Parts: sequence; C-alpha cells; structure tokens
Amino acid sequence: MKCPFCGDPNTQVTDTRENEDGDVVRRRRRCVACDKRFTTYERIDLKMPHIVKRNGNRSEFDHAKLSGSMKLALRKRPVASEAVEAAIGRIEARLLSMGESEVASEKVGELVMRELKKLDKVAYIRFASVYRNFADVDEFSEVIREVQARPRRPRGSRKNEQAPEDDLFGS
Repeated sequence: MKCPFCGDPNTQVTDTRENEDGDVVRRRRRCVACDKRFTTYERIDLKMPHIVKRNGNRSEFDHAKLSGSMKLALRKRPVASEAVEAAIGRIEARLLSMGESEVASEKVGELVMRELKKLDKVAYIRFASVYRNFADVDEFSEVIREVQARPRRPRGSRKNEQAPEDDLFGS
C-alpha cells in the first residue's frame, strides 16, 4: 500500500481489526519512509447486476433509485427507517445471490412489492398502482382485495394469549 503522505510504497500494518459483522477489515498502517500513520479499509466488492428495462435498455443498478422508490411509496406511513433499510438490504442481497449479470426490471419490481407488502399494505398498494400501471378502478380494487384476503387472527385467539380485557380485570 502506497503512503498517502509521501508516496513511498513501503508501509507496514500495525493493527488489524474486523467490524462486528465481519464484512469490513480496518488496518492501521505506518509508512517506513516518513513514519506517518494512516488507516485503510478492506471490504468485499460485489457487482450488482445490470437492470434490463422493459424497452430493452440496460442500466447499472442504482441503490438511490431503489431507496427513493420505496421511500416514496412509504411516505407519511408509520414504518421505521431501519425497517426500510433492512428491506432494501434484503432486495439487494437477493439480487446478488441470483448470480446473474443482468436482471429484468420486472424482477426488481416484484421484489420491491414483496417487501412493501410485509412493511405496509398502503405503501404496497401505492407502489403496485404505479408499477403495474392500473388502467381502471377494477384493477385497483383487485389489489386491495388481495391484501385484505389474508385472514387475521383476533387478539386472544392464539394459545396462551389473553385478550386485552382479561388483563384489565385481573382474570
């Protein structure tokens, strides 16, 4: 590693540490020539696949565009930013794990919709209405019915769970 101060190629590693996740290595280095110290970071460099759009054009994967789309759908919704970042991380991890050099934009859209459906139903419907380019109210209604189709368990119906009123009266 070349010294950033004097340019000498002879440096020594004085300390090496990994971060908590084990995906970044921090190294403290000392230049043999000028005795100055500096820090370097070593991380895995994975290439995200290129996105193939509906019209056939290809573009580089854009984290900011993915994040912006999800945040726009989630605008003014009660979802923690940590949950959004975790969802974005899952989408990116899924894209990387596919091992493809190119992925259709439709696949990315489906991954986004799957994550939004878990995070917030309203955001899911917002995104789906734009992504699927609804032509009429019937298509919109269909997505709403799809979201509502999941049966919800009433509180207290799970084994060993008390209904809220049981707690109030000490039963």
